Amino acid sequence: MSRWADLLTEQRLPASAELDALPVPDLLRLINAEDARVAPAVADALADIAAAVELITTRLLGGGRLFYVGAGTSGRLGVLDAAECPPTFNTAADRVQGLIAGGREAAFQAVEGAEDRPEAGAADLAERGLSADDVVVGIAASGVTPYVHGALAHARAAGAGTVFFTCSPTARTQVEADVRIVVAVGPEVVTGSTRMKAGTATKLVLNMLSTATMVRLGKTYGNLMVDLQPRNAKLRDRMVRILGALTGLTAAQAQDLLAVADGQLKVALVMQLGGVDAGAARQLLADHGGVVRRAIAALE
Repeated sequence: MSRWADLLTEQRLPASAELDALPVPDLLRLINAEDARVAPAVADALADIAAAVELITTRLLGGGRLFYVGAGTSGRLGVLDAAECPPTFNTAADRVQGLIAGGREAAFQAVEGAEDRPEAGAADLAERGLSADDVVVGIAASGVTPYVHGALAHARAAGAGTVFFTCSPTARTQVEADVRIVVAVGPEVVTGSTRMKAGTATKLVLNMLSTATMVRLGKTYGNLMVDLQPRNAKLRDRMVRILGALTGLTAAQAQDLLAVADGQLKVALVMQLGGVDAGAARQLLADHGGVVRRAIAALE
């Protein structure tokens, strides 16, 4: 029997054994019912997810980078989460990176066999100069993806932080990592199609890892983005609305203040809420790690 046959992600779901004979409404109800199992499974892993957030936050505070590494759906979801960090949280383009087996082409279409080479995972990280300051999140729904294993092995050898995410409980003891996150969503409606429940679980967990880390890094004030980059009309409007909501300024007043703050929302907030000029606001933010709440508290 192959090493894949016993994996939870390869088992058949009894409820969908006659899937092709179901009327469409019943088929959709079945998929929906199985999807409902994902969030509770993620909840069971919250302690490990929290440990991963602490590790990632520590590395990024030290100037390190976050790498997501995966193949197929896992890799694509890592690329997606990484791509959202610059516009949402104003991270540098290389601060959060998504690596997928097979390279950029594989993000848009399958590159067969790319995931079977552990040396490729190591090489992709080495090419980016992985160091002990960085952290690598290996994403493998099945838990056995060689590309991910190779990347994690390289990361450990480099002294980087390591996080392993899987939906296969048996993989917990088979992969070395500082933190292991296991979300056991069970067999898929279409056997082995881990783009379904496992993919949904992956998206939920990556949302948590990046969002919680960025909140810890001061990228929000309350639940509002205060480090966003206004690169389009929607985001420019959002910036003005955020400043108005937090300070009580009118839209016109908020626009004027942002102009004085050189378009930097954090600076504008500290200016208005702390009663200081732009130079003092920038210095306060620099002294307090860019965290608006701490900068304002320092004036009290």
